[in-house]
Amino acid sequence: MQRLMAATLTVFAILTGGFSPALAQATSVNVPLGTAAPGGLPDGFSVARTGKGAPAEWKVVDDPTIPGGRALAQTSTDTTDYRFPLAIYQNVSATDIEVTVRFKPVAGKIDRAGGIAVRLADPDNYHVVRANALEDNVNFYHVVKGVRKEIHGASIKVSSGEWHMLGLKAEGDRFTISFDGKQLFSTSDKTFREAGKVALWTKADSVTQFTDLTIRPALQK
Repeated sequence: MQRLMAATLTVFAILTGGFSPALAQATSVNVPLGTAAPGGLPDGFSVARTGKGAPAEWKVVDDPTIPGGRALAQTSTDTTDYRFPLAIYQNVSATDIEVTVRFKPVAGKIDRAGGIAVRLADPDNYHVVRANALEDNVNFYHVVKGVRKEIHGASIKVSSGEWHMLGLKAEGDRFTISFDGKQLFSTSDKTFREAGKVALWTKADSVTQFTDLTIRPALQK
């Protein structure tokens, strides 16, 4: 199984580098998030943090509400407002990419959010979309040298304690955001054009769980 995953990721990396677009369109990587023992970190992930405050705390937790019974969660409740924990997936680097993930906002008084980062060069430079259960909105940002700037957003109900699907497609300068299977908006930003990592993202004291992470190439039209 590990050899098959490694081979798939190698093909994916080649395809997203510009080879064989027809095959790239059909290539998809489902990243396991609950395979480690509770308290551990899934293979291929590293932990980082944008901003200030305590280090991020990512670990696999039990959740009987999902197939497999385990999810990846950010569990630190540090209330520093400008604090963005990241779980960075190291095995894929791409420019034009489509990422979807299911997330469940569990707790948080300052924030209760979950998000996806793409084209991540390092913990201080990336694009990110996030859904917030305290604000009931989904916003798209870029983060440059650790400074976050909102590009576009939409108001929508984001319920706590329930699973939602968040999606982000990056195609050149165009970014398309979806929530619970429906497209919310499309916007443009020219800040990052180079290939980068994919990461899961939270804010401040958000305790948020993630499962069903899927990464696939996106072809420019």
